[in-house]
Amino acid sequence: MKLLCAIAPDKFRDEELLIPLDVFADAGIETAVASTRAGTCEGMLGAQVEASAPFAAVLPDDYDGIVIAGGIGSQDYLWDDGDLINLVRAFADAGKVVAAICLSPVVLARAGVLSGKKATVFPSPGSVRELKRGEAISVDDDVVTDGRVVTANGPSASEAFAKAVVELLSI
Repeated sequence: MKLLCAIAPDKFRDEELLIPLDVFADAGIETAVASTRAGTCEGMLGAQVEASAPFAAVLPDDYDGIVIAGGIGSQDYLWDDGDLINLVRAFADAGKVVAAICLSPVVLARAGVLSGKKATVFPSPGSVRELKRGEAISVDDDVVTDGRVVTANGPSASEAFAKAVVELLSI
C-alpha cells in the first residue's frame, strides 16, 4: 500500500499531515509527499517537510489513494491547482481512496468528486460555498466517509481522519 499526501508549499496545517503520516506508518502504509513544487514546504506551525515531486510529475498508478492536508495554504495554493484537481479526478475515476481535511475538501468539490456525496469541511464562508457549488451533501461531523471518499473538518480530527483512510484501504 502506498498513499500520496498532498500539501500546500506554504501554510499547510502541520498536524493534518504529521498525525496521518504517523498513523499510516503504524499501519505499514508507505507514503510520499507532493506539492505544487518539489522541495521544502512549511507548515503553519513551523514544520518543514520535503515534497518529493510536484503534482504534475505524480503518476496515480503508483498509489492506492491521495490524502490532502488542509490549512490556509490550501485555499491559497491548492483550490485552483489544475494538476492537483486532475490527480484527484484520476484517483476517483480509478476507484481509489480520495481524502481531504480542513479546507481541502474544496479541492475534491472542484474536481467534481463530491457531487451527491456526504462531506464535511472546515466551515469558512468560502469552503461552505464551494462544497455547495460542488453539489456535496454537507454534514456537520468531524469525519465523513462516503464510498471511497473521506473528508474531515480540521486539526482535531486528524487522527480519526487518518484511521478512516486506513480502514478504507483495507476494504
